[in-house]
Amino acid sequence: MTDAVSLMSARGLVEVADPEFDRPVFRQSGFDGILTAKEMDEKISAWLKKTREAKGISRADLAHLLGLSVSVYGRYERGSEARLSIPRLIHLCEIIGFMPLDIIFDTAPHLWGKTPEEAEDRKMLTKIVESLPHDTIRDLIRLMKRMTPGEPSTDTVVTSNSESR
Repeated sequence: MTDAVSLMSARGLVEVADPEFDRPVFRQSGFDGILTAKEMDEKISAWLKKTREAKGISRADLAHLLGLSVSVYGRYERGSEARLSIPRLIHLCEIIGFMPLDIIFDTAPHLWGKTPEEAEDRKMLTKIVESLPHDTIRDLIRLMKRMTPGEPSTDTVVTSNSESR
């Protein structure tokens, strides 16, 4: 049990009762407290609906592309009876065109930083990096390795076909 206590302390976990679980669970406090599983589901549902509408995709079209009936997909957007699985999340990313971290950030931004500002900055940096051309990403990796203490300061980057440049 000492390992669990150490982990709790190191990660700032607190014991909470969540109606979704039979036993207490240990969570980090977010910027607005600790959300229950139901509250997280509600945020995910609202994000899905908002994002689908912003992309101009009808619920019926999205359900069809997911291989679901409109009523079954509607459960995801209502946060009722259906929880989004990781494979379904990946499928939604492919269809709608978002990154999985987008929906997770909206639900738990505290995972990105100690303050809302730090979390937003990390999200913005991630978005910038996502849009960079591959050669620029390679240059950025080399630069960041030189700037990061403890990282090897080599200019060699192994390419996908095992060549060095």
